[in-house]
Amino acid sequence: MSNETPPVSTEMPPGPDGLPLVGNYPAFVRRPFEFMTQNAAEYGDIVGWEELDGPIYQLNHPDHIEQVLVQNNQNYIKGDAFQRTLSPITGDGILNSEGAVWRRNRHLIQPAFGPSRISEYAEMMTDATEELLATWGDGETRLIHDDMMDVTLRIVAQALFGVDIDDYVDEVGLALEEFMEASESLSHYVLPENVPTPSRRRIRHARERLDNVVYDIIEQRRENPGERDVISMLLSVSDDEGDGLSTEQIRDEVVTLLLAGHETTALSLTFTAYALARHPEVEKRLVAELDEVLDGETPTMADLAELPYTEQVVKESMRLYPPVPGIVREPVKPDIIGGYEIPAGATIRMHQWVVHRDARWYDDPLAFDPSRWTKEFEKSLPKLAYFPFAAGPRRCIGDRFAMLEARLLLATIYQQYHLELTPDTELNLAASVTARPKDPVRMTVHRR
Repeated sequence: MSNETPPVSTEMPPGPDGLPLVGNYPAFVRRPFEFMTQNAAEYGDIVGWEELDGPIYQLNHPDHIEQVLVQNNQNYIKGDAFQRTLSPITGDGILNSEGAVWRRNRHLIQPAFGPSRISEYAEMMTDATEELLATWGDGETRLIHDDMMDVTLRIVAQALFGVDIDDYVDEVGLALEEFMEASESLSHYVLPENVPTPSRRRIRHARERLDNVVYDIIEQRRENPGERDVISMLLSVSDDEGDGLSTEQIRDEVVTLLLAGHETTALSLTFTAYALARHPEVEKRLVAELDEVLDGETPTMADLAELPYTEQVVKESMRLYPPVPGIVREPVKPDIIGGYEIPAGATIRMHQWVVHRDARWYDDPLAFDPSRWTKEFEKSLPKLAYFPFAAGPRRCIGDRFAMLEARLLLATIYQQYHLELTPDTELNLAASVTARPKDPVRMTVHRR
């Protein structure tokens, strides 16, 4: 047996050529899911290409992704590509910040997502869902994604900030929608940041609208502080020199939690409703479990242990339709991945959409099959063959919150209603920060 170290290539891995000047950005922006999937199928586990702002490496193997997110995570930051997309709206919140600032603020916010606090949120989640369902009429056609965005926004505002956001729901929703749509623009990716494109003007407008709401919420909490909500905690802390966080620093964390705390769960629930409508046998099994365990009662956190198929449905939905379809990192120092030297400053792309649909890890990967999620199957998976919440130190801080919310809302809705897709509804997705429906998701709701 040879102990020789495999040779390291300084050449770029094989990958798509792209177009003159604009490279592969048009293909990525216009057809992102097809582009990433085709790269993996055609070029393998590591795909490389050059863009105007530097080399891009797409990693498609769980082991390589684990190296970046877990094993050598200290060598990787979110990087310029990530900051260019998100910082115009989230500022320097925990999604964007690095180093000491990230560690301090994550430490401050972490208690809001601890096990004892998570259990307190369960009743808020089901109460908000019951309020939504009270507005549904039997046989009515609803815009399901809009409903899910509305209810998850109300939940995150009440649970994390201790405020009733009724007066702000429409304004926040419109601002986030405007930001997401503008961030999908090709010009936003290929033109220098100082060029005042229409998409960048829309992003600034979205930030202004969001700031009006968030600064108002912060002032409410400044005048009437709570004991356990995130804003009150951020207002009360100080550093070693006795200086507290600025209002703008608190604003960045609030916007980050508003965005990350409801958008992804709303998408997960929308995708789950779509998948269940397309697979009546799965819905039938889900409803049978809900009927047997809940017997018409509102689900509680204690019930979830007896609802394994409900959890499998959520996991399978997040596998097939990951709300965050890809993440990026940038190495601070050169690294060696899969026999290739990756230079400092390169952009690393890792796509849940691709890995979650890889036939090496999932039999019949395009099938919606919740029953695949047995304990034995999960043990057999490579660690990073499934990473809807990322992994390592930068794993989503709200992963337990999101899983609790998705299961409770799903159980509350489906024990009361059957959701039927309207004949013209298809799930066409756009990829920016998240995977979002391009068109309204219309579903007719039938009371059981």
